[in-house]
Amino acid sequence: MSKENVFPPDFLWGGALAANQCEGAYLEDGKGMSIADIHIYDPGKDAKSSHTRNEQYTMDNLKFRMNDTTKFYYPKRFGIDFYHTYKEDLRLFQEMGFNTLRVSINWSRIYPTGEEEEPNEKGLQFYDRLFDEMIALGMEPMVTISHYEMPLNLSLKYGGWLNRKVIDFFVRYAKTVLIRYQNKVKYWIVFNQINSIFGEGYNQTSIPYDYVDDYRSATFQAMHHTMVASAYVYKIAKEINPKMQIGCMVVHGINYPSTCNPADVVENMRRNQLQYMFLDVLCKGYYPSSLKRLFEERNIQMFTIEEGDMELIADNTVDFLSFSYYGTGICSAEMDLDQRKQVNPYLSANAWGWVNDPIGLRFALNDYYDRYHLPIYITENGSGFDEKPDDEGRIHDDYRIDYYRRHINQIKEALLDGVDVRGYYPWGPIDIVSCTSCEMSKRYGFIYVDLDDFGKGSGKRIKKDSFYWYQKCIASNGDNLE
Repeated sequence: MSKENVFPPDFLWGGALAANQCEGAYLEDGKGMSIADIHIYDPGKDAKSSHTRNEQYTMDNLKFRMNDTTKFYYPKRFGIDFYHTYKEDLRLFQEMGFNTLRVSINWSRIYPTGEEEEPNEKGLQFYDRLFDEMIALGMEPMVTISHYEMPLNLSLKYGGWLNRKVIDFFVRYAKTVLIRYQNKVKYWIVFNQINSIFGEGYNQTSIPYDYVDDYRSATFQAMHHTMVASAYVYKIAKEINPKMQIGCMVVHGINYPSTCNPADVVENMRRNQLQYMFLDVLCKGYYPSSLKRLFEERNIQMFTIEEGDMELIADNTVDFLSFSYYGTGICSAEMDLDQRKQVNPYLSANAWGWVNDPIGLRFALNDYYDRYHLPIYITENGSGFDEKPDDEGRIHDDYRIDYYRRHINQIKEALLDGVDVRGYYPWGPIDIVSCTSCEMSKRYGFIYVDLDDFGKGSGKRIKKDSFYWYQKCIASNGDNLE
């Protein structure tokens, strides 16, 4: 590998957070319930399993959890109290050298039920303060408009993104924040991991599981509605301020064939076509021709495309693409249709089964750049570990340092390959509630937060060894990875 420092001088170094996993204050200052506020922590679940399976989110379950305060613990209602500690936390990020930070705006903090005619001013004021503080500390905000934070009311009343009316509610919300923060935020991601309908269906579509008879087909109809919404947001943003950069984001889901058997290679190709579909629409403006046969063979009903949808999408493709990268999987012809991926025998994994594949990041960067020729931001990358301070109150996380060192080395390789990579946002720079398992013990951060899986603890922030390592990395613009 080349020893040359190849990162451009204006490269963005930071981290990424989601409002629903860090802010807390779930009913404070007029905020309404979001779909994240009904996620429970269940200590009886296997550590490797997701606690956000679609089947949990029936209408009755949603209504019960909306009002429940005693039966279950709901970690995302409390997060790490970033709503009140953001100044302290941002100063720690500044100390690491961040020149950017990715955050999300909680939709239900701005429009509590999603149906209001006017936004919640106190919610808007919080993000004014947050962005002002970030900018004062030298951090370029990158803001996600929708990061699994739909107002719960829109899920219960309209079936989430299945209902085309939700496009109008979302566009009103997006227009509100785009106008409000147009002079503070340059970089916008419309939807977090827009292709996560495969693994986190309810988070992305907000369709209650028993709201429809054919849940799989319904998720693709919801997907199309998010594509239309994204195009509307792009169009409106450019009318408000042409300098704003509007991007898309996927979770990297491109797999390797399990063997060189042509049957495995072809099956892997076809599954990957479903993954590319999202970026094909958002970056190129059309659905791939492979979709019709894929749907027929998988017994998925083709979604309805209304007149004018594709023209709108084609005329409003994104300025940049971004993706989260946590690893890769492999695919074989014998896999069940609902089986997402298999474990690669050549790679290791963490305690939750997340595969460690740094070289795959170089492959992904080249793959996306060759296919779409757009600037790329890696808007999530990391691995969770179960860790506690030692007797001296320190966290010696050499495993995390090794993880990031190897991934950043592969970003260097991609830059040498000619890929236009412009920013790197590890997930997350500080310990927060896990998206899927709702744990605190699945820790990603450079900063430890003294809270357990039930939110008990002092909340004290402790710098891990990786904090100082990332600090040196940023100060050297990626040159010093020792």
